[in-house]
Amino acid sequence: MKDWRSYIPESARPYVEPAPLAAFFLGITSGFPYALIGATLTTRLAQDGITKSAVTAFALTFLSYNFKFLWAPIVDNIRLPVIADVGQRRSWLWVICLLVIMAVIFLGMADPAQSIMTVAVAAITLGALGATLDIIIDAYRIELLEPYQLGTGSGMSQYGWRIGSATTGAMALLIASSYGWTVAYISCAVFTLPAIFVGLFMGEPQRHIEPTQPKGLWEALVDYFSPLMEFVRRQGAWLVLFFVLIHKIGDTLANLTLRLLFDDLGFTNEEIAFYDVGFGFIAFLVGIFVGGILFARMGLKHSVFISLILMAVSNFSFAALALVGHSNIGMAAAIGFENFASGIGGVTVVAYLSALCNLRFTATQYALLSALASIAGRFLTGTTAGGLIEVLGYVNFYLLTTVLALPGVLLFWFMIRTGLADISLGASSSDATAVSPGTNSPGQAATDIS
Repeated sequence: MKDWRSYIPESARPYVEPAPLAAFFLGITSGFPYALIGATLTTRLAQDGITKSAVTAFALTFLSYNFKFLWAPIVDNIRLPVIADVGQRRSWLWVICLLVIMAVIFLGMADPAQSIMTVAVAAITLGALGATLDIIIDAYRIELLEPYQLGTGSGMSQYGWRIGSATTGAMALLIASSYGWTVAYISCAVFTLPAIFVGLFMGEPQRHIEPTQPKGLWEALVDYFSPLMEFVRRQGAWLVLFFVLIHKIGDTLANLTLRLLFDDLGFTNEEIAFYDVGFGFIAFLVGIFVGGILFARMGLKHSVFISLILMAVSNFSFAALALVGHSNIGMAAAIGFENFASGIGGVTVVAYLSALCNLRFTATQYALLSALASIAGRFLTGTTAGGLIEVLGYVNFYLLTTVLALPGVLLFWFMIRTGLADISLGASSSDATAVSPGTNSPGQAATDIS
């Protein structure tokens, strides 16, 4: 019997291979906890009359994602009791999914009007478990994909993450309008199922290397710090880490405060769901497609540089929206451009961070780099964003976020000019830029990273 994939155009077949499809469904599950403690929780708190300073302080719940590299080696090296027979990756995946479900229910039942502290504890719990789930999913995805599938798999993962986060946000808003926030949150726990089923049908990744048990304290310390030590010994490593740390400050500050802007401009839940979630989702998919083309045509460094410029300019569009006021056309334009730019960056910047990893330490080094990428913006959002908005107003605040994005753009230009962008790449860069024979489709990495 003829395989159903043979009916699909040859350029699209890499996307429907089992491993890239699994990466897509893993991405769906990865995106939903982030959405529940991000824009969705911001909207819920704003509608309950919580002050702006208190609302933006909840951005600190994302810090678990920024510090997940601290416990990533535990996920890599510790075998869970009883359930470990199903495999290292699958046992962690299923246990953490179960705990995420419990945390979502906890957050849904917490009432901001009764105890904002209970909501904070619930959000922090879900953030920590969501970050742990990200560690597992990234490791499972990388080990499941063959080297030639890494580009396609990364693109599919980005599609899945956006679908998971966008669908979660829209579903929560719409259910909350009719049945309340508790029912909305509990309903969203269904998004753990894609990852659970991937583990069930795909099995333990063939490329996974089972952890070795250290013989003593010294061996354990060596295993724990080896990924970091390997990275910092590279030429220019500290400058690269500084770039990773600052390049998303402006973008993160802008994105984590958007729901406050929409609420103050008088947009309804339905309008937010349509423009921010629905229309933004389409623009993001287009951005991913264009990002794949830029990556294939321009190479890694120059496509990253273009995406950094576009993401900086996108912050300016929200200053324009704040100036215009409640305008559906203005919201569509601002949201569309921001998501388009983010989609391009989702392909190019993620590919760059992946290329920085050494294949011996992929999970832990990727956890470190992805965590550093937005820690500064989230910390500033949680500690100062609400106060800045109240003092400066929305227009000047978003102009400030545009200015804060410029140092990252200039630093990466300097890294290109000095050759540091090439020298700093890890041992995985050759595999991360491999494509399957005969294909050169968007979403796949180019064989030339210049």
